[in-house]
Amino acid sequence: MKFSIILPSWNNLKYLMICLDSIKKNSRYEHDINVHLNEGSDGSPDYLKKNNIKFNHSIENLGLCQGANSAASLAETDYFIYTHDDMYFLPNWDFFLAEEVNKIKNNLYYLSGTMIGPIGCGLQNINFDCGKTADEFNENKLLSNYQGVKYFDHQGTHWAPHLIHKSLWNKIGGFSKEFDPGFASDVDLNMKLWKEGVRIFKGINNFRVYHFGSISLRKKKALKRNKGNRFFLQKWSISSELFIKFYMKSNTLYDGPLNTKPKINIKYLTEFFICKIKYFLLKFSKL
Repeated sequence: MKFSIILPSWNNLKYLMICLDSIKKNSRYEHDINVHLNEGSDGSPDYLKKNNIKFNHSIENLGLCQGANSAASLAETDYFIYTHDDMYFLPNWDFFLAEEVNKIKNNLYYLSGTMIGPIGCGLQNINFDCGKTADEFNENKLLSNYQGVKYFDHQGTHWAPHLIHKSLWNKIGGFSKEFDPGFASDVDLNMKLWKEGVRIFKGINNFRVYHFGSISLRKKKALKRNKGNRFFLQKWSISSELFIKFYMKSNTLYDGPLNTKPKINIKYLTEFFICKIKYFLLKFSKL
């Protein structure tokens, strides 16, 4: 199965090289790679040209959302995989992903990988340190040990790398640009899919990547604009935390498609009312 890989990058050539090299080495199938370069002042345009990799380019940093949407415009297949430029794809990732796709009889799904990464480098499913930077990266250690790190197919995933069918991507308009540089954009994407009837949000244990930890979003320029959770609350009238925890049931054992409504109990009601208070305070503060 051939996938279209959607990859926005912001002056992260060392990480981009590691990511692209891992796809080349560790994939069973040949894939359609599509890169959007934000700024590209680090030599990445020359690198991509030299290696015959498709890309488009913006002089300024558009952010992850607009960058991903731009890269997606180059895609040639019906299967869109969005990934960060600081992810290393582990062996046979595409085989395990294709197996899952072939089990589903429609296009209403969101399938993702399982992240391995060092402590302190962003949210990971599994903490296993093989280097916090590109220069420290220990590929041999990772390849020799990643299969022994235990996890499970998990429910309610909202992390990259993820797979969405082209028809769904087009229907929801990809990522929402108001969430640039990218904070909470993944949860917003999931909410848009939820509204379209998607209930399969599955993190696949055997589809694994090493994640250095949102390198672009940890840059100072990006951190100054961290309002994603506020935008989510304004847009959907519930918090991203409530949606992830009670609707998506994130990081619990995968047991099939999610229920349309969350389980109503004291814990849910307490967090729901707190969430609504925050929403109305935010709403009326702008009147």
